Amino acid sequence: MRLIASDIDGTILGHDGLISPRTVDAFAAAAEAGIEIVFVTGRPPRWLDPIREQLGHTGTVICSNGAVTYDLGAEKILESHVVPWETVEQVRAIVSELAPQSYFALESLTGLHIEDGFYGSRTPRSGLEVAPAVLQPEMADAGIVKMLAVRHSGSADDYLDLVAPHLASLIAVTHSAPDLALLEMGALGVNKAVTLAHYAAARGIDAADVVAFGDMPNDIEMLAWAGSGYALASGHPQALAAAALCAPRFEDDGVAQVIEARLAALRVG
Repeated sequence: MRLIASDIDGTILGHDGLISPRTVDAFAAAAEAGIEIVFVTGRPPRWLDPIREQLGHTGTVICSNGAVTYDLGAEKILESHVVPWETVEQVRAIVSELAPQSYFALESLTGLHIEDGFYGSRTPRSGLEVAPAVLQPEMADAGIVKMLAVRHSGSADDYLDLVAPHLASLIAVTHSAPDLALLEMGALGVNKAVTLAHYAAARGIDAADVVAFGDMPNDIEMLAWAGSGYALASGHPQALAAAALCAPRFEDDGVAQVIEARLAALRVG
């Protein structure tokens, strides 16, 4: 175990926005043991406060499902993979035809752009309110790293199954929403595993020496790539099917339990 790569939401961070003390201690112990830690999330760089504030992490975070590599300490984008406006237009047309009640948003390197109706009856998390506006080509000038599509009925699984086959040659499609039909789309060929593999290789770390944690479909490739990929028992069935290993549930501090056990094994060895 030379590198720990962990998802954030639903894996170490709860709906209350908190990371448990046991999990904080486990990551601190791993860092003290000289193990490199990188967080790999669907979140954009501006939503990383819980990692900085609760874990004291100031290293690299792989954001937006692999589209952005970010230095949290320096608050600097190190690398990004963007989606051209032409692709946005094509994807929007296809999704709108297949699911007419779809609404869209764009995550750029400088902020979030949503169209009217995107939130529906939902209330954005405090401090994350964004005024709706017509999505325009000029937004691509800031570098679009994620395209979002939502419909206010049904499940994310059904939505993904409906549109993904028609988008396979245009854009990468996944989801991480347990109770919302929300799709996350990024540059073709880019996912958490691709960017994590690049990050590890630059440090001379093989996949066999990587321990990864996740819980949702956007973690599937990462869990399959890592030498020790753990899906949380509380996670999505597709994540559990993709991972060779299973960690205890989020509610039971599953990630902390695995890190503790693996650190203990290293000390014995």
